[in-house]
Order: sequence, then C-alpha cells, then structure tokens
Amino acid sequence: MTEPGVDRAAGFPVPNSPEDHARRVQLLTTEHWSLLATRSMSWNEAFSRTGTFLSTLSAGTVALALAGPAMTFGSSFVLFALVILSVILFLGVATYVRLTQVNNEDLYWVYGMNRLRGAYARMVPGIEHEFITGHTVDAAGFARTFGAVDVTTSSSILHMLITTPAVVGVISSVVFGVVAGLVVSLFGVSEVVSVASGVGGALLGIALLIRYATREQRKYIRRMSTLNDDHENGAIDQVAKAR
Repeated sequence: MTEPGVDRAAGFPVPNSPEDHARRVQLLTTEHWSLLATRSMSWNEAFSRTGTFLSTLSAGTVALALAGPAMTFGSSFVLFALVILSVILFLGVATYVRLTQVNNEDLYWVYGMNRLRGAYARMVPGIEHEFITGHTVDAAGFARTFGAVDVTTSSSILHMLITTPAVVGVISSVVFGVVAGLVVSLFGVSEVVSVASGVGGALLGIALLIRYATREQRKYIRRMSTLNDDHENGAIDQVAKAR
C-alpha cells in the first residue's frame, strides 16, 4: 500500500495513490464550484436588494411629488412625507447592512478559492501560469482575483465611494437628513435651521454607517483569524480596507 506524502504548504498528509489523487482533485473541484455558486447567490441577493431599495425610493419620490400640490405642502404633507421617507430609510439601512455583510462574505469566498487554486498548482506544478486569478492568499493574490482593485497599493478613496454599499449608504443618509429636516420644521423654526438640520443629519448618517461597516469588518477579520497565520491575516486586512 502506498504511504501518504505530506503537503508542505497545507501541513497535512496527502495520499500518493492515483485513486486517492483523483478523488482529492474531484473533492477540491466540487468545493470550488460550491464557493462560486455561493458567491454568485450572495451578489444576486445584493443586487436584488439594491434594486428594490432604489425602486422604492423612486416610487416614494413620485408619491411625494403628486401629494405635495394636493396637500398644498402643509403640515399634512409633512406628516405624509415622514411616513413615506421613514419606510424608505428603514429599507435603505437594511440594504446597507446586508451589502456590508455580503462584502465581508465575498472576501471569505475569494480566500477559499485562492487556497483551492493554490492546491491545484501544487498538484500540477506550472499550471498557475494559466490562471488569470490569484492562487495565493497574500495581497497580490487577492488583487488578481478581484481584478478591479489593486490592493498592493494604497486604498483608493474614489473606489470606496463608488462601491454599491457606499452608494446605498449615501442615499440612505440623505433620506435621513431629509427626515431630520422635516421633523425640525414641525417646531416652526426657520428654513435655514431646517436645512442645516437636514445637512447635519445626512453627515451624521454617513458617519454612523461608516462606523458600522468598519466595526463589522474588524469583527469579521477577527473571526477569520482563527483559520490563518499572521501573514495571511495581514493580507486579508489589507484587502478588506480596499473594499
């Protein structure tokens, strides 16, 4: 019977027999497709939630535009707008939270697929030259897989602003600012005070959402750290900041 060898990169025994080798390839391939399917479902959910939020926002804006003249933009209209915008705000915040989770989960799936491609490269030396995605779990490997983001350089502020969670977060914060301005206007203050309250509310909303995303990212990286060594944790942290 063939004695098992040792995969030095993974640190566990690997059977040398052709049957066990073929079985290992099959299992790794199955896991790879499973990760791909899970990643695809996560992003489909994210896009669906984003579309639902934007559609609701559009419908709510149309409803306010139609109701305003009919209510002569009086106190009744303000109460109506608060109800509509509160529902939109709730949906926006819920969407932002889920998109943040999807971003963190996506990093995990990419990490797994990079490890699998690394295993392919160890089983068939030289095949890594055919990969256009990464096969290592360092920053360069993540950068090749994500493609659009070069995490080996400093994080791009522009990229952070154009991500889907950022867009939803900014829109939700603006809605929060409008709600804050309308609430303040009920107390009979001047327009300047109402507008200032709205702007302040929007900025506060952006700050709170950024704080939430940062906190969740750190918690997720800490959970992942139990699977990795210090080098891998540093690479994951670098990639997460760029996303």
